Amino acid sequence: MRGSRTPAVRPTTNDTQKKARGLTRHRRMKIARSAHTTLVKVDQWSRGDAVPAELATALEAAAKNVGPKPAKK
Repeated sequence: MRGSRTPAVRPTTNDTQKKARGLTRHRRMKIARSAHTTLVKVDQWSRGDAVPAELATALEAAAKNVGPKPAKK
């Protein structure tokens, strides 16, 4: 069996990345705009894929400012 000797490589995500993954496309686009990048890069970062360090810090800061849509009254 191929690969039976090594464990599967699983990307690790933090709480901010998990929160960004659950946001709507419009909210993720707001994160991308404030971090000066694309929606594709935001999605890759939220999945735990490799992105440059300076982009990751910009996305972390932008994701903390954007939250889920407030509930209707």
